[in-house]
Amino acid sequence: MTTRRAFLALLAAAAVAAPAFAQTEKLPEKMPIVASFSILGDLVSQVGGDRVSVTTLVGPDGDAHVYQPTTADARRIAQAKLIFVNGLGFEGWLERLIAAAKSKGTIVTLGKGVTARPGEEGTDPHAWQDVANAKIYVAEIRDALTAADPAGAESYKARADAYLAKLDALDAEIVETLDAIPRDRRRVVSTHDAFGYFSARYGVEFIAPQGVSTEAEASARDIARIIQAVRQNKVGAVFLENVADPRLAKRIAAETGARMGGTLYSDALSGPQEDGANYIDMMRHNVRELAKALTP
Repeated sequence: MTTRRAFLALLAAAAVAAPAFAQTEKLPEKMPIVASFSILGDLVSQVGGDRVSVTTLVGPDGDAHVYQPTTADARRIAQAKLIFVNGLGFEGWLERLIAAAKSKGTIVTLGKGVTARPGEEGTDPHAWQDVANAKIYVAEIRDALTAADPAGAESYKARADAYLAKLDALDAEIVETLDAIPRDRRRVVSTHDAFGYFSARYGVEFIAPQGVSTEAEASARDIARIIQAVRQNKVGAVFLENVADPRLAKRIAAETGARMGGTLYSDALSGPQEDGANYIDMMRHNVRELAKALTP
């Protein structure tokens, strides 16, 4: 009997000790983070690594200009420690969502660090189309993650430094590819005005039938103006975008005889099986499509 009591006592002690041991060995929980749309979600994940859990509100191929938030989005916002947004008027619905969710998380507006360009309808929010601005975003992300999680400071700095080096290489690659195309051939039509920063940095002229937002449909006058500009300026190609109605580009190409280019990623990444599943791949895909259409 004594042996049986001793055995039961040993089991009881093990049952008590096991949870305590497991608790001391448990890895720290990942920091809950929300990013407003897929491109920001990728940048945050690149810097945060396995210390963060990133939820993206507007996913791949989604249009953040016209997004309709859900109750699930409000719950995600309420639970997030950090909320990364672009700003510059891009996510017009987000401020109301954050207020409705009664969020106590820190809002990090990445676009505030860039030199904003004017657009046809106000500020152009598509700053990430210039790789130099993406680098500003990455530095802001690193600093915000470090402030929220000082224990991860070294990890965030190392990951940010490595990614910034990749962005430097990407920027040089884009410049080299496009500089090989005669400047007078670098004119294209896109379905909305999302490439102003790209144009200013890399010397490709974009003509678009819509303004910087996809909320308003292009009018017949807008389309007629673009068709006339295509004919006058010898535009090399007409491109679709993954967030826009393809009928616009197809109509303009049909009426002008301009070549149809491929799909460009403007405001969202592609799905995982496509060529623009992360920011670097997205930019490389766009440049490859432009070069293919514009090279004599």
